[in-house]
Amino acid sequence: MPLPQALARINRRISNPVLGVMARIAPGFGIVIHQGRKSGRVYRSPVMVFQRDGGYRIALTYGRNVDWLKNIRAAGQFEFETRGRTVTLADPQVGHDASAGWAPPGVRQVLTALSVEYYVQARRA
Repeated sequence: MPLPQALARINRRISNPVLGVMARIAPGFGIVIHQGRKSGRVYRSPVMVFQRDGGYRIALTYGRNVDWLKNIRAAGQFEFETRGRTVTLADPQVGHDASAGWAPPGVRQVLTALSVEYYVQARRA
């Protein structure tokens, strides 16, 4: 079971602003920049990410029912900040791997302990 939604709400208000600074430059992290489907407002969501299969793979630590995922799937593409640069990614697809075999070994153990089975794969636009 992914992390609880109550924790996601707390993180959105408290942790995300702090993590956002680190996530732009730290290896294994990035910022999904997405526009709200209804509000049109621009949001920035810190995520765990790794280059894989010619694109980027983002761990869905809060599961498949998160707003940022709904927003990027509806738009079909999104901006992504990682390691000090911004790239446009397209065609976000949700994948399933209960073993998190795509993640580096140290991260893999954390993701499997948290039961993070899903990820988003997106390619450069």
